[in-house]
Order: sequence, then C-alpha cells, then structure tokens
Amino acid sequence: MFSKWLQNRILGILPDANSSFIRFAPVPYLRSRSFRDTTQRVNIISQASDLKTGSRKVCVAIGMFDGVHLGHQQVIRQTIEDARQHEGIAVAITFDRHPNSVVAPDRNPPLIYSLSQKLRVIESLGIDTTLLIHFDKEFSQIPGEQFIRGLAREFGAIHSLCVGSAFTFGHKRSGNVALLKRLGQELNFIVHGLASVSLDGTTVSSTRIREAIGAGSLEGASQMLGRTYSLASKVIRGDQLGRQLGFPTANLDADYLVIPPTGVYAAHAQVQGRLHRAVVNIGTRPTLRSPQPKLQIEAHLLDVSMDLYSQEMEIAFVDKLRDENKFSSTEALQKQIRSDIEAARRLF
Repeated sequence: MFSKWLQNRILGILPDANSSFIRFAPVPYLRSRSFRDTTQRVNIISQASDLKTGSRKVCVAIGMFDGVHLGHQQVIRQTIEDARQHEGIAVAITFDRHPNSVVAPDRNPPLIYSLSQKLRVIESLGIDTTLLIHFDKEFSQIPGEQFIRGLAREFGAIHSLCVGSAFTFGHKRSGNVALLKRLGQELNFIVHGLASVSLDGTTVSSTRIREAIGAGSLEGASQMLGRTYSLASKVIRGDQLGRQLGFPTANLDADYLVIPPTGVYAAHAQVQGRLHRAVVNIGTRPTLRSPQPKLQIEAHLLDVSMDLYSQEMEIAFVDKLRDENKFSSTEALQKQIRSDIEAARRLF
C-alpha cells in the first residue's frame, strides 16, 4: 500500500535477544479462508511431528506475533529467505492465546488480531506452515531449553531459528537469544536475534499499536502494522434492536480485542470473501436505555441483507463520522442513522 513511503521511514536495529517457548499440544482449528484469496488456505499443524520434511531443512520463526507488525514481519521474512536459499521449509510457530492469559491473567492485554486473522496474515507473507501451539498451564511449565531440544528432535533438521532480540520464552522466561545461540552451536542451527524495527525514531511494538488503536490513531496503527488496520471477529446474535429500528446490524464478539474509541464510523466490511460498504457503531447505545450497558460493535451493511451469524467479519475503518450521542427518542436516532448512512456514502 504505502510500502515505499513506509520503507523510507523504517529505521533501527538493536541486537540482543530472547526466544521462544513451546511444546506441542494438539489443537483443533477450523482453517478459515483468506479474505483476499478465497482459493488459499492457511497450512496449520498442531504438533511439530506433523510436519513432513522429507530431507528438507526447517527454518523457524517463533513469536506471539499479535498484529504481525513490521518487527514481526522482518522475523518471518528472514525465515522465509533462509528457507528459499537452502531449499527448506519456512515454519512460523505461534500460540493460540496470549501467554499472559495463563501465566499473568491480571496483565493479559487485549489482542490486536483474532487468532484466525493473525494466521491469515502470517500465511500471506509467504510462510509454508504454521505450528499453532496450545498455550496452557502445562505448556507454561516447560523450561526454555527443554522446549528447544524437543523442537529440534521433532523437526529433525533445523537449519535456522529466528526471533526478535527481546523475545523471552520458557518457564519463568528462562530462554533468550543467548540460550538459543548456545543450543545452536550444540545442535547445529543458526540463530537470528533480530533487532527491533523503529518508525519515526520509536520502536514498533504490539503495545504501541494497542495504545494507538485505543486512542483512535488508526492511521498510526496502520503504519506500524505495515497494512491497513482492521478488526476481525465472529458475528454473534444480538438483541435485534437494530432490525426493529429498520437498520439490521451484525454484532461482533470482540470482548478480547483492543477496540477503537466509541463513535460511528464509515467502514468496509469483508465477510464470506466479499467486500461491503458499512456504517459501524462502537458504543453502549445510550439512547436505547439498556439496564446493563455494554460496549458493542455493530455493523450495518449498506445495500445488502445476509445471514451472517457465526461468520467472521473483518472491518477496515474508512473515517469516523461522529461521536456516540444520546438522542431524545428512537425517532431522532433513526433520523441520525439515515444521515450517517448518507455521510458514509459520500466517503466511498
């Protein structure tokens, strides 16, 4: 998109690293198709022994990869480059939930991407296979060294292992780049502990992206992600109030995601492989006087009526139309919604 402009602004590298953690717990996962290419499917395995390597070497990238931002991308692309040069297999290893949800629930951050969205983006970079680790209490107790030795044994022939320089892994964060390099010498694999990526002099991180989204700086989040920020989640059954008002909405299950500020937005919504214009409301719907107000994300698709329950919808925000307001009546709210739809149409 803005790749050339972005490249000119990306600077910075710092070394010193920390690494991965993992074992292999089978995790059933329904592979969902890419929104951009309905013919491709993400190649996912749940344990390292499922990878059929033949005589090919395995090049590995490890990380949580929430958002798959510019820093994550350089880790994954280094792995892909290693695999191409040595006719190997490029494997990304990631987790089905944030580790803090298990080891430090009080510090568990909201996610930038849903799991399926993260897996699609990883695959879109050109990775051959993703090993999806089920992160649970048992897995969290595995020491870093034990994890890496198990990984090398299961894969057979690791050629290279790539992580971010600050990445830690294993029980009590016992693993880091220094450990990886020691094991690499013993087990004969190369270690890349890649420095952080900086944008406009500041390190790109998932934490910074979450802060940008929460503050409404969606353009800033997009720059750090290296692609337009979008929010993806399953459509769940709501209370049908939008339909009663004459504007049926798809309600997204986004309790675990970082959410942009409340308000009404013009957006593009992608669902079932198709792109639709939409007006999206993020808020508690103060006009409707719910006894238990709850933050909700509701998308009204323009000019289309579909059964969307249980489908995943991905929303890319075009512009904010207004703040969320409390109206004097449902009629006044209906009038404003019509005005919002017209304002959105003028933006597309």
